Amino acid sequence: MFIRHTIAAAITAAALLAASGCAVTRGQESTGAYMSDAGITTTVKAKFVENKAVDASSISVETLNGTVMLSGFAKNATEKSTAESVARSVNGVKAVKNDIIVRP
Repeated sequence: MFIRHTIAAAITAAALLAASGCAVTRGQESTGAYMSDAGITTTVKAKFVENKAVDASSISVETLNGTVMLSGFAKNATEKSTAESVARSVNGVKAVKNDIIVRP
């Protein structure tokens, strides 16, 4: 009986040590924040596809802690500003960094 409890305690300790490898450290996002950022990215991309003024295939979207980063190429300044406006309209977006380059 004592051996059974010792083995159970050892297994529990090993599981706790292994699980601590998944802990969030300073500077990393929590799982909830990551899911929220992934949802924001997906929503922005979907709105780009719906909007005929934005070429969704030419613009990349990344989100980190609610800040959306746009990069890629636009045909004109109107497309660039429309993409930024669309990104700002998505729930959960705290800021938009627009690094889209207008191709001549």
